[in-house]
Amino acid sequence: MDGLKPDPGAHRVVIVGGGFGGLHAARRLGQRGYAVTLIDKRNFQLFQPLLYQVATGSLAPGDIAIPTRSLLRRYPSVRVLQATAYDLDAGQRKLRHEHGELDYDSLIVATGVKHNYFGKDGWRAHAPGLKTVEHALEMRRRIFNAFELAELSTDPAERAALMSFVVVGAGPTGVELAGAIGELAHKTLVRDFRAIDPRQTRVLLLEGASRVLPVYPEPLSAAARRHLEQLGVTVLTGALVQAIDADGVRYQQAGVVTELRARTVLWAAGVRASLFGEVLAERTGVAVDRSGRLQVGADCSLPGHPEIFVIGDLARLADAAGRDVPGLAPAAIQQGEYVAGVIAARHAGKAARPFRYRDRGSMAVIGMNKAVGDLRHVRVTGLVGWWLWAFVHLMSLVDGAQRLRVFVQWGWKYCTRRTGDRLITGQPTDSRRLRGERLAAG
Repeated sequence: MDGLKPDPGAHRVVIVGGGFGGLHAARRLGQRGYAVTLIDKRNFQLFQPLLYQVATGSLAPGDIAIPTRSLLRRYPSVRVLQATAYDLDAGQRKLRHEHGELDYDSLIVATGVKHNYFGKDGWRAHAPGLKTVEHALEMRRRIFNAFELAELSTDPAERAALMSFVVVGAGPTGVELAGAIGELAHKTLVRDFRAIDPRQTRVLLLEGASRVLPVYPEPLSAAARRHLEQLGVTVLTGALVQAIDADGVRYQQAGVVTELRARTVLWAAGVRASLFGEVLAERTGVAVDRSGRLQVGADCSLPGHPEIFVIGDLARLADAAGRDVPGLAPAAIQQGEYVAGVIAARHAGKAARPFRYRDRGSMAVIGMNKAVGDLRHVRVTGLVGWWLWAFVHLMSLVDGAQRLRVFVQWGWKYCTRRTGDRLITGQPTDSRRLRGERLAAG
């Protein structure tokens, strides 16, 4: 359905963040002819649940990202701006961004979250997280470069460190990432090297809780652990990280402190509010939780500021049934569409019902043919879970061309066990610098 043309006197809605929540709010409001401005520092919508597959070479960035303008071209009343929002005046209803400011009648904030290193921000340089395309490409560079350097190394200790990978955090992202690396090492790359055997790779998954996927039912957590171990992943629960540096990780488990040499450490252990979320909390005085998420009312608006809505990962919300709404893509989509309805209802002088989350369950995949899913009335594992996971994620992609590309890539990988994009990008070795150092050394 195409949107209506903009009405010069229409209610002005500014949306900060073009992820799942922001995009679906813009679509719904655009269909109704509201004057919408969507502002995001990126010019594309990213399907974050498959970002780990970019990090491990199964998919290319273009397979899971699509320009926001192309997604909203059918809605003439929706304007897209690529810019970073950095402040707002809640009293004057003005949003400030790097190129100017925007007036609004309603503001929807859907800026999501960023990594939380729990006060140890120095770890960031040694253990990148996974929230953006840039993060995924950096992970991909580190993962595949480690194998290349191991092939070159003649020092057994250095080679072992290069072929050791540590993932910190065993939530869905950590489990999927560790499983994908295990599959790379034990199946995909087996015949690609001559000096090393990728099957000698160590993949360790560190989790501070007593089990992986701690928010899942215990039987599914146990199944996920079995699947990981079948892929050669060593799962260490009750393991608390004490330090991360260029040489590896120090962690404590059962009172014993262990130093682990590993050249590649990846972070999947926690999140906190985005920078704009912190600004919004400061400007409005709204309560936040330990992760910096903003407490919102039953209609997703901020207490004392009914014109400001917060949705997605940034919102702390209990729905109409009293359940905490999870920070998942389906929840963000539902919130975006709901808030668009709230704005329309208010404009028509009607009251909106409290938000009610339609929980369809959650899933995590652990390599080819292995997944676990808690789908409300049924729990799935193994091959059935993997096929269901694949179908759900394909259908969740917002563009038909994306679905076709991902389907082809997955089909190719399924039949050949080969990944589609193992390019090592980033700054290459500076050959002129190396030559100068060699000449200086005589």
